[in-house]
Amino acid sequence: MRTRWICLAVLAVNLGTVAGPLRADAGTDLKLFDRSNLAAWCIVPFDAKQRGPEERAVMLERLGLRRFAYDWRAEHLPHFEAELAALKKHGIELTAVWFPTTLDKDARFILDTLAKHRIKTQLWVTGAVGPARTPEEQRALVRSEATRLRPIAEEAAKIGCTVGLYNHGAWFGQPENQLAIIDTLGLPNVGIVYNLHHGHEHLPRFPEVLQLIKPRLLAINLNGMVVEGDYHDKKILVIGKGDEDLRLLRAIRDSGWKGPVGILNHTAGDAETQLRANLAGLTGLVEQLRATPGK
Repeated sequence: MRTRWICLAVLAVNLGTVAGPLRADAGTDLKLFDRSNLAAWCIVPFDAKQRGPEERAVMLERLGLRRFAYDWRAEHLPHFEAELAALKKHGIELTAVWFPTTLDKDARFILDTLAKHRIKTQLWVTGAVGPARTPEEQRALVRSEATRLRPIAEEAAKIGCTVGLYNHGAWFGQPENQLAIIDTLGLPNVGIVYNLHHGHEHLPRFPEVLQLIKPRLLAINLNGMVVEGDYHDKKILVIGKGDEDLRLLRAIRDSGWKGPVGILNHTAGDAETQLRANLAGLTGLVEQLRATPGK
């Protein structure tokens, strides 16, 4: 098991209030899971039909999805402006963009293109794997990650964008470490995007994790979840097929957090088929929550 060191500075972040767009609003209704608040994620490089920007936007509109998080590979970036044009044409918000880990040429291209089109969005960035074996190594990793991320966050702020630290497992995927990085940065436009499919190890303490990151939570991506699913070829499941799903959605609802909620493709099949399955599964879970509002 990886050793985790939780800094006192992290606790200060969680006990304090957060100003600006990262603040979570109160409320426990289910509008959070309305289709208008759902963002399609893990679509572009995974879709077996290899849709182009226009086909993709048409698909999202057909599904009633009004938000889209853009992930890409090198071959997709030349079509980024066409993607933005198609989204605008079909009334779909660019909720987030998968962003490089440093300010390389691809990062500069994305920033310049967003600035050109005056689009303010979230930039999702992952990071170092660690581990930190001692308190000294922990402090060094936090400092080095803050140093790496600062130029990204500062450039993002210039064009009105936020940066979401993206849990992708290992050291960087631990919420305590992400909060320590955010505290070290001290920048108001940096938060967290939490992915259930990279959080299987957090299942036993998910409500506590959610409260921990809530003041800095920019978005949360749903997935069908079973205990240790990442070890048993069940890392990606349709929402509603996991025996933890209802409990997790109840915790999200009861947390009072408000923000974009992602649903995944992240499979090698037709993205529309997977999205439809996830939408149906989520609808079923929401109906169960609506029938038992106090549970």
